[in-house]
Amino acid sequence: MREYIGRALGFLNPVRLIGDSHATIDTIEPGSIMVSPRKPIDRFDVAAMTEVLDLATKIGAVLLDSGTAAIDTQQQIIFVCGVYGLEDVDVDVTYNTIQVSARRGATLPPITTMEQVYYRSMDFTRLAQIDRLVRRIRDMALTPSTAHRMVDEIITAPHPYPHWVATCAWGLMASGISVLLGGRILVAVLAFLTTVAIVTINRRLNRIGTPVFFQQTIGGFIAVVPAAVTYGLSEELGISIQPSQVIAAGIVVLLSGLSLVGSVQDAITGAPITGVARFFEVLLMTGGIIAGVGVAIRLLEGTVGIYLPTIDTTTSFGAVDIAPRIFAGAVAALAYALASYAERRALPVAFLGGLIGATIVAAASFTTVGDVIANGVAAASVGLVGGLLARRALTPPLVVAVAGITPLLPGLAIYRGLYGILGDQTLDGFTWVASALAISCSLAAGVTLGEFIARSLRRPQLPVRPAWMSMLRRNRLQGYRRR
Repeated sequence: MREYIGRALGFLNPVRLIGDSHATIDTIEPGSIMVSPRKPIDRFDVAAMTEVLDLATKIGAVLLDSGTAAIDTQQQIIFVCGVYGLEDVDVDVTYNTIQVSARRGATLPPITTMEQVYYRSMDFTRLAQIDRLVRRIRDMALTPSTAHRMVDEIITAPHPYPHWVATCAWGLMASGISVLLGGRILVAVLAFLTTVAIVTINRRLNRIGTPVFFQQTIGGFIAVVPAAVTYGLSEELGISIQPSQVIAAGIVVLLSGLSLVGSVQDAITGAPITGVARFFEVLLMTGGIIAGVGVAIRLLEGTVGIYLPTIDTTTSFGAVDIAPRIFAGAVAALAYALASYAERRALPVAFLGGLIGATIVAAASFTTVGDVIANGVAAASVGLVGGLLARRALTPPLVVAVAGITPLLPGLAIYRGLYGILGDQTLDGFTWVASALAISCSLAAGVTLGEFIARSLRRPQLPVRPAWMSMLRRNRLQGYRRR
C-alpha cells in the first residue's frame, strides 16, 4: 500500500506534469516530423499496403469508439500509416465508420480499407493500451504483423475488473454526486442502491439486444421510484429526504456514458458532421432519460398519490459543507474512472481532476459569474490537467477529462426542467432545460480548450536555485551528519 501511494503521489509531482515528454497525440500534430519512418512501401506491393491500412483502421476504431474526437482519430491513423511508409493516404472518419485510402499514383487504383465502429461498453484500459501501442509503433519498430496481433489481443481482452466492481463503482459515483448536491447519508445510501439496480437491469437488457434509448428510459424510471416512495413514507418513518438529489444522481450516471465531450470537440475542431451526429445521439439518449422520469412522476401521482416537492431555484455551497462536497465530487470522478475500467494508475489523476473541477465550481458559487461560466472554467482546468498528465504518458487525456467533468453534469437542472414542464412551472422548467444545455456545452468546450492549451504548452523554465542557497543547504546537511 505504501508503495502504491508513493507512486500515486509521484504522478502528481509538478515537475513531472510539466516535463518535456509528449503525449502520443502531441507528436502527430500537423507539420510535426515523423519519428523514424520506415522505408516507403512499394506501390505495387498490395499485400503490405493492405496490412498497414487494416492495422491503422483497427486502431482508429478503438479510439473513435472510446469517445476520441474525429480529428484526433484521423491524425493518429495518418501517423501510423506514415510510420510504416504510407504517406499519401486519405482518411475519412464519420460517426460510426472509418475509411482509409492509400494512393498509388496516377496510373494505379488506390487501396481502400473500411472499419465499422460498433458501440461497446466503455473501457479506459483498452484506450490506454492502444495509446501505448501507438507509442511502441513509433519508438520500437514493431512489424505490422506484430502490431496486428497486439491490437487483436487488446480488443478481445476481458475487462480488467469484475462486473460487480464496476457496478459498485457506479453506485459510489451516484453517492458522491448526491453529496455534492447537498445530500446526507440517507440520500447517499439510497442513491447507491438505486444506481446499482439501474446498472444491473440495464446490463441484462443490453445482453438481450435492447436499444440504448429504451435502456435510458428504464433507467430514468428506476431513478425516480425509490426516491419518490421514500419521500412518500418520510413522515411515517420520521426521516427527511430531498428526492431531487437522488434522482439527479441517477440522471448523471445515465448521462456519464454519452459522448458529450467528443461531440462538441468534433464540432469545434473541424468535423461538424460527426459532431452533429454524436450530439444528436446525446440528445436522443437524454430524451430517453426524460421520458422515463416523466412516466414515473405521472404514474406515481396518478396511482399512488405521491407528489414530489416543487423545484427550488438555487443550489449553493454553504461555507460549512463546502469541504465534504468538494471531496464527494472528487470521489465521484474516481468512481467513474473505476466504473469505466480505467487502469489503477489513472485513478489518482481522475480524483485530482474531479477535485479541481468541484473546487472551482464551489468557489464560483460565492461569486456572481454564473453556472455556465463557472463550469466552463472548471472544465478548462480539468482539460489542462489531463493534457499535462498525458504528456508524461501517465494516462490518455480523455480519461481525466471525462472523469473530471462527470460530477459537474447538469443532472439536477435536467430534473428541475422536466418537473417544471410537467407541473405548473412551465417557464422555470424551460429555463432549467436551457440552462442544462448551456452547462453541457460549456463543459465540453472548456475541456476542449484546456486540452488545446496543454497540447500547445512548452515546458516552463523552472527557477534556478542561486549558488549561495545551494552551498548553504550543503553546509547544513554536512553539519547534521557530523552530529
